[in-house]
Amino acid sequence: MRYDKPLFRQICKEKIFKVKAKRKKEEKVQKIVLKLISLTGANNILAYVPMPHEPQMKKIFALRGKKKIFVPFMQAKSFKMVKLRLPLKKKKFSIFEPGNSHLEQKIDMAIIPVIGVDGDFRRVGFGKGMYDRFFARLSYRPTVVFVQIKKCFTDTILTDTYDVLGDILVTPEEILIRGESDVGRAISRKLCSNNKWRCRVFRRKKIRKREI
Repeated sequence: MRYDKPLFRQICKEKIFKVKAKRKKEEKVQKIVLKLISLTGANNILAYVPMPHEPQMKKIFALRGKKKIFVPFMQAKSFKMVKLRLPLKKKKFSIFEPGNSHLEQKIDMAIIPVIGVDGDFRRVGFGKGMYDRFFARLSYRPTVVFVQIKKCFTDTILTDTYDVLGDILVTPEEILIRGESDVGRAISRKLCSNNKWRCRVFRRKKIRKREI
């Protein structure tokens, strides 16, 4: 079956929305992300306030005393970063956000929820383009960690060059590391040495059987 980005997005949404035993899967994703933060030494971290289909970030939020944790604050068709603070308020698209504040801060790592990831290791989201516009404004590139509650990956290239490029994809089933990623190469051995985690390097130049 041939498919494009909208069809791939729909297939992934159906998989993600049917996930069971979600709490256990969320715990595993958060544990891996915490390990990534430790391995990279990231101090300024962009996370997110999760929607029901996205992995929880409670353990990452708990680092607030040691790290600077930021989350998106929606503005028009994109967002700006604001420091995580409570209480959270329900905004557009049923997304919860902290209060508004002005902040210019360079981040070391961005933890980004995805619907799917394609063969160019780029993000497929809901199609709103908010993360794409945010990253287009950055003059530097932080470590980009994609997370999802159920792996939905294809080696077929479906995205455009403006879609966010990831370094690492964390799912409960498997950790994928982009082979051309400098940070991925630097930490892959230590990250993949944990035999409790299935972990592999994905190299875009090789031809692989399509997988969804």
